Amino acid sequence: MKNKFSRRRFFQMAAIGSGSVLLLPGCTSLSSRSPCRFFTEKEALLVGYLVEQIIPTDEWPGARDAGVVNYIDKQLVGPLMRHQEKYRNGLVAVFTSCEKLYKKQFGELLWDEQTAFLKKMESGKLSGLLKDDKTESGQREPGLWADGLDRAFFGLVRDHTMQGFYGSPRHGGNKNYVIYRMIRLDYPFINGQNRYKS
Repeated sequence: MKNKFSRRRFFQMAAIGSGSVLLLPGCTSLSSRSPCRFFTEKEALLVGYLVEQIIPTDEWPGARDAGVVNYIDKQLVGPLMRHQEKYRNGLVAVFTSCEKLYKKQFGELLWDEQTAFLKKMESGKLSGLLKDDKTESGQREPGLWADGLDRAFFGLVRDHTMQGFYGSPRHGGNKNYVIYRMIRLDYPFINGQNRYKS
């Protein structure tokens, strides 16, 4: 689009319009200094691809480089512990689905293929592509995405990506204060002292 705004310009305008920034309550690099707490290395790599699709890199770092994987990993052994099983099941389903549909890992897919996969997940269409399997006894086993897991898991990852990218760095994401620098917001916050710069 000719009138496409940059991400920084969009958030500058949003911040000015609202007068505030919503603040929501180290695993990305998989370095020895910041080992994952919940994810395996393979899972962390996959989550990195997923979150990068949700907030991709442009002139500013995307979700992966902003430490969102670290945020999710850290929170899953803390306040978001109740979602551990959903992440385990959802990630297994992504791994298996990509193998069945493409004979590849998610990270090996082209960008547009990853996008198309996530669109199917978001709309709940993966359960139709990967139907329930029959066992040797003829009984049906629940499919990978039974009970709307595709849509629910996408929503969970999307919400946690937003929290990790736009929230306070103290929770594990927003690495190097990327969102604050993007909208030119002073940090740390001092009541009455924050100002927006043009």
